[in-house]
Amino acid sequence: MADAPALLELRGLTKSFGGALALDQVDLTVLPGEVHGLLGENGSGKSTLIKILAGFHDPDAGAMAVAGKPVSLPLAAGEYRHLGFEFVHQDLGLVNSLSVVENLFMADIAEPRNSAFFSWRRATREARRIFERYGQNINPRALVEEIRPVERAMVAIVRALEGLATVDESLRGRTLLVLDEPTVFLPRNEVMLLFDFIRRVATGGSSALFVSHDLDEVKLITDRVTVLRDGRVAGTVVTADTSPRELVRLIIGRHLAHAQGSDQAAALGRGVVMQVRNLTTRWLSDVSFDLHEGEVLGLTGLVGSGFEDVAYALYGAIPASGGTVSLDGTEIPVAEMSPSRALAERIALVPGDRPRNGSVATLSAGDNINMPVLDNFFSRMRLDRRALRRNAGELMRGFDVRPPRPEFEYGSFSGGNQQKAMMAKWHQLEPRVMLLHEPTQGVDVGARQQIFNLITAAAAKTATICASSDYEQLTAICDRVAVIAQGRIAGFLSGDELTKDHIADFCLRSSIAPTSAAQEAGDVMTAS
Repeated sequence: MADAPALLELRGLTKSFGGALALDQVDLTVLPGEVHGLLGENGSGKSTLIKILAGFHDPDAGAMAVAGKPVSLPLAAGEYRHLGFEFVHQDLGLVNSLSVVENLFMADIAEPRNSAFFSWRRATREARRIFERYGQNINPRALVEEIRPVERAMVAIVRALEGLATVDESLRGRTLLVLDEPTVFLPRNEVMLLFDFIRRVATGGSSALFVSHDLDEVKLITDRVTVLRDGRVAGTVVTADTSPRELVRLIIGRHLAHAQGSDQAAALGRGVVMQVRNLTTRWLSDVSFDLHEGEVLGLTGLVGSGFEDVAYALYGAIPASGGTVSLDGTEIPVAEMSPSRALAERIALVPGDRPRNGSVATLSAGDNINMPVLDNFFSRMRLDRRALRRNAGELMRGFDVRPPRPEFEYGSFSGGNQQKAMMAKWHQLEPRVMLLHEPTQGVDVGARQQIFNLITAAAAKTATICASSDYEQLTAICDRVAVIAQGRIAGFLSGDELTKDHIADFCLRSSIAPTSAAQEAGDVMTAS
């Protein structure tokens, strides 16, 4: 392989959005048989680079070569498959209610290539042969939801590789597999099985571009790593020769004094509104914290750490297997929480996925806002629609929803105005605890500060928990931030430690295995 040309070579890749550079003269080389890591904070340019490889974005400038041959940019839709590229994302793209063989041959089922009929018996035999070729023993007839998470990931990867082979047999053994956070939903004891599988694929000359935030995983699986920072290449290093501390420095841009992550809640001098003890879900283990009067408490961590689960479990929107929540001295098992019970306890949730979980786009803005309070507007067994319009209009003006027209379809408003309408919807209940998940997701820059102001102003009456992966947002609105790593609270940041860089540093360091983390912490304390 030493004399073979690079499987993928990018030179001077540049992309801007509205005048802001997302990628600035990025160079990237992936060698045959290599597992190459791609690291960087949120907003560093990783997703933009991947979308250019998939033909989703057109670059402003740059050159690309595949196996030594120049390739014209931008790529047409679907052209990546003819180049030998395939993508496996976090959600894997599988249909859990279908069988393994149905997922594996989904394209052939839709459009049989060799006859008018699809033979299930032949497909099952072929699936067994394919899995055997990749060293896997997966039952083709099993439903995807019945097999282990690591086997689902392997099915997705095998489907991707076999899909390339059907495009061009010559691509077998000369493919680039782009793995975007493929281990996020895998139990840690099964990650190594997936890594063994990826290595087996790479030994045949194929390569993998492995995107992750988990430095332990990066150290285990990759040969080299390219780090992006603010749209530029911060460095490309040999993984075995680079410490986790040096990777953190490349990602953030400098060494930071070690943040202790101690809980300074007592300094707030405020009463406790909510106590959470030993909260346990599928991704969380024994999470405990107090929420104080007038406080905005942030929750964050790397993708897959489980920080998003806290808000949904407390609201009863996802199941909890253990833990309690105490309000006004009343202790409630979290496993007994439900949305109706949460609302009765004056706990409200604004979910991150507004279109799916928080609103009905085809209803009017007024209908969406008034939904939780309809019972208050019955008069003589009929809804007082005039009062409903007046209530929604007053709330829209109070929360600066533009235009303040309750009769307009909710889906016609911008993302920022939709979010302000959702906040108006729940704050009219005067909750004592507000749960927010990614409150500025899909919100334009102009509305972000307005939403920040609404959150901090409301906190005077409503204690708030904000789960977010946006570190800049957390520094703008939070009194404290709890960093969750590997399902547990690694520590709290507050005061002078509550900066974007310290949050990123703490999240990255907390993802390192305990033994490595102890060594790294010793190095940092010595250096600082």
